[in-house]
Amino acid sequence: MTPQALVDQTPGLADCSVRELADTVERCVRLRTGGTIRSLHVEVTAGEVILSGHTSTYYNKQLATHAALDAAKELSLTNEIKVC
Repeated sequence: MTPQALVDQTPGLADCSVRELADTVERCVRLRTGGTIRSLHVEVTAGEVILSGHTSTYYNKQLATHAALDAAKELSLTNEIKVC
């Protein structure tokens, strides 16, 4: 399944719990990045998605950002993924 297909199947934000949204964002990030984000953690709080983890390139961090924004369009995003 493509990341966009996963997003298209996701119910509106009002229809899903915080945990379901975090799980959806995590799946989208893993699919889009090919699993290159180590120790990926997604937290959803008060209108914001926070990504954390580690990756080897800024490109992977950027892919994670775009995947999370696609999955949670109505929320703001903080990407705390460290490149090392």
